[in-house]
Amino acid sequence: MQLTVFIMAGGSGERFWPLSTREKPKQLLKLVDENRSLIRMTVDRILPIVPAERIFIGTNAIQAKGIAEELPMLPVENIIIEPLFKDTAAAIGFGSVVIGEKYPDATMVVLASDHLIKNEENFCKRILTAAEVAEEKGAIVTLGIKPNKPETGYGYLETEECYIGEPTRVVRFWEKPNLHRAEEYVASGRYLWNSGMFIFGINTMMGAFEKYLPKHAATLEKIGKLGEAKRDHTNKELNELFGTFEKISIDFGIMEKFDNTFVIPVDFGWNDIGSYPALDDVFEKTEQGSVVKGSTVVEVSAGNNIILGQEGKVIATLGVKDLVIVDTKDQLLICNKADAQNIKKVLEILNK
Repeated sequence: MQLTVFIMAGGSGERFWPLSTREKPKQLLKLVDENRSLIRMTVDRILPIVPAERIFIGTNAIQAKGIAEELPMLPVENIIIEPLFKDTAAAIGFGSVVIGEKYPDATMVVLASDHLIKNEENFCKRILTAAEVAEEKGAIVTLGIKPNKPETGYGYLETEECYIGEPTRVVRFWEKPNLHRAEEYVASGRYLWNSGMFIFGINTMMGAFEKYLPKHAATLEKIGKLGEAKRDHTNKELNELFGTFEKISIDFGIMEKFDNTFVIPVDFGWNDIGSYPALDDVFEKTEQGSVVKGSTVVEVSAGNNIILGQEGKVIATLGVKDLVIVDTKDQLLICNKADAQNIKKVLEILNK
């Protein structure tokens, strides 16, 4: 089996502002490990089973330099630059074309660049199992996270039966539910969180494009014929072709329709660190139930806050709870945890 990895790393830097920017989005931050960024942790995690020369990064021109500096162990040509953002269907299709040119019969593992996984040995074991299933059954395989609470922020995968580590067919993809439905999903024991990690033979995926996204497939075929020009994000023809892609996710475009999808239920300590409140599940807390990093924090009749500050600075909280407080050299963010998903609204005003 020729296993390759495609890590999607084109974040906009909005959800973790002011720590993140478009030039330095979440995956380039050392949020969890003081010495390694999230994308470096992602690469290190997969290196035990896939050599560096078969690990590829999908990103954009703004972030490509920072990624190259962060990942010196990867060949520079393994950084695939998309000229335009057209969602994950186009990104994975383009990555498949570029990687497939060098490794035409490869099995490809698609990963996000900003997930946290505690049991990395177990993660690698499940990836290898998924690759075997993808190859043997001509399937697209995903890893489904065994839910530990009724989460409304994730999509769900319905299965007929659900046992950790045992591949099973996906009955249906479900979008983010309300709380009542999420509680029903968890209680049934047959539903998993959609992790967004996919494993498939490149030929299988290209066949799925032809069947379910034929316009994408036609454009990808033209891109494949560009030769070296497809690696030049400034190339006029490449940009014109990318501009014709419908903006659609791989989930909507293919996964929800594909008739040979398997999922492996997993429980290896997964967190997608989607916004600041996710840090509650990552770090140890103070006696007051707060996450504190950087600054010295004094809490009086306060708690359950997330406070990220600067070394040498004191932050005092008095009579407040459930806040996110992020203090950087040039900006200060204070918001309720419940509103942390809407930080982009602040940026929309600042960028006017």
